[in-house]
Amino acid sequence: MAASDSREVVIEATPKEIFDVIADVVNAPTWSPQYQSAEVLDTHADGRPKRVKMKVKAAGLTDEMEVEYTFTDTTAGWTLINSSQLKAQDAVYTLTPAGDKTKVRFDLNVDPSIPIPGFLLKRTLKGAMETATDGLRKQVLKVKKA
Repeated sequence: MAASDSREVVIEATPKEIFDVIADVVNAPTWSPQYQSAEVLDTHADGRPKRVKMKVKAAGLTDEMEVEYTFTDTTAGWTLINSSQLKAQDAVYTLTPAGDKTKVRFDLNVDPSIPIPGFLLKRTLKGAMETATDGLRKQVLKVKKA
């Protein structure tokens, strides 16, 4: 059963500061509880991650997955390449500058390859959305202060 969700948050930072945190996938496990580890396998010409292998724990399941990141001037996202627990996953952050703040919209689509009860999938998705928005905001502000 495929599921999708979206959520918005305003972050008191520039799009560049936010993109820098999103691109720092190796440190994602320090602020995103779903991520156990992340390893950059290939990078784009600008040094941002392109292919990333990660170990993720969600809905009581641990999965090793490989994703491909793409970046534009206003978006950062990833698409699933392979996974043992998912048929598909697409995620994208869309950043819109708003003065000295940035509006961030996160969209996530997942399609598990194994049956997961609807209530559990919704709860897992909700936690992922909170981390992807509120967790990102906290990490950006933490990095900005350092």
